[in-house]
Amino acid sequence: MRRNALLFVLISLLSGFGSTTMTLAAGIWVYDLTGSVSLAALTAVCVYAPTFAAPWLGGLADRLPRRPLLIVVDLALGGIMLALLAVRSAGAAWLIFAVLLVRGVGYVLIDAGETAILPSALSRKILADVNGWRSSAQEGMKLVAPLAGASLYAWQGPTAVIILSAAMPLLTAACYTAVRLNAPAAVNQGRAAEDAAGAVIGAGGAAEGVAGAVVGAAGVGEAGRPDEGRGFRAGLRALFGVAAVRGPVLLAAVAIGASGLKDAAVLAHLVHDLHLPATRLGYLGTAQGAGSIVSGLVVGRLLARTAPLTVVGVGAVLFAAGCLAQALPWWPAMIVGSVVIGVGLPWTLIAAVTAVQTLTPDHLLGRVAATSTTVMFAPVAVGIPLGAALVHLGAVLPLIAAAVLGVAAGVIALRGASRRRNAAAALETARG
Repeated sequence: MRRNALLFVLISLLSGFGSTTMTLAAGIWVYDLTGSVSLAALTAVCVYAPTFAAPWLGGLADRLPRRPLLIVVDLALGGIMLALLAVRSAGAAWLIFAVLLVRGVGYVLIDAGETAILPSALSRKILADVNGWRSSAQEGMKLVAPLAGASLYAWQGPTAVIILSAAMPLLTAACYTAVRLNAPAAVNQGRAAEDAAGAVIGAGGAAEGVAGAVVGAAGVGEAGRPDEGRGFRAGLRALFGVAAVRGPVLLAAVAIGASGLKDAAVLAHLVHDLHLPATRLGYLGTAQGAGSIVSGLVVGRLLARTAPLTVVGVGAVLFAAGCLAQALPWWPAMIVGSVVIGVGLPWTLIAAVTAVQTLTPDHLLGRVAATSTTVMFAPVAVGIPLGAALVHLGAVLPLIAAAVLGVAAGVIALRGASRRRNAAAALETARG
């Protein structure tokens, strides 16, 4: 188990370095080619847009051998990244978007496969801790990758960044071959665990209403194991059928989606309001990485002591505070805001992912993980262009809007968790 834990942390280090380096460099590259802040911000849409297809892509992780799938996708991504070497002018900038879009599809497949394979490689008692360590490793690469990517881009241009980013998936593919897997376990630990989980937490009235509307619209009320093995509806039913999973995922989606509003705003605030170079984004990424290291190291212990919904609520409030700090007309405040966001935002994600991993049957885990990815990250694909449009009204407005959404998600989550605790205490008192 220790060997596997170390391998997954190493995979997160490598993939985090490669993806962060290329994502930052791609935005700066498009800005240099076109002179457009909005187009530069839209490069991130290509990474998140494929999450809309995640429930169907995630089905591959349940139908195909998971480890070979991870290895093949990583090898393919390493080759596809080299296509960016053909970009030489603004007229070829479309190729950057195309490659990033393919890379986004690959990340969806990898995320589903890796989330599904983790319970077969790790014991349940260390799963939350390893998820936290992986987050610290991946997000913590923002301490190194943004500055490395921006510096390498400024020194040698995009070619060096492309070659470096293409090498990372090849190394992670090698790591996947070294992982030792156990026989698939019943991750939900039987019907009793599911029933207990369903009674622990919910997302509050508003979130449950959203879940009910989605499930009802998809027609997921059908029962039967044969349908459980197929497609979108099975993933939705397993995801939204347990309150302990539904609540954290839906409210994490609000906070994560709100983060998309601020992408263009941060760049515009730097360039237009503070009159700083775009490469300062590297410093902000490094600051956020520092916060993410702290976040990942402590979130496992938090999840061992409190419900995921509470962790999501606290993380969403911290995210909102960071957005407000970034809206201030002061460079040091933007640094502090990035650190706070780095602490808060991963908490919402890790809490939701851990709930999915520990409360989903193994044979559905790939598509449920992918469906939760759609729910949590598809709003980012909407938030980024919306933020790019709002930035024309001023850089501060999208940051304030993101903060408001973060506070709303945090309040709903914390109130919902408080109601569940009070109900549980009242029930215990009645029994006593």
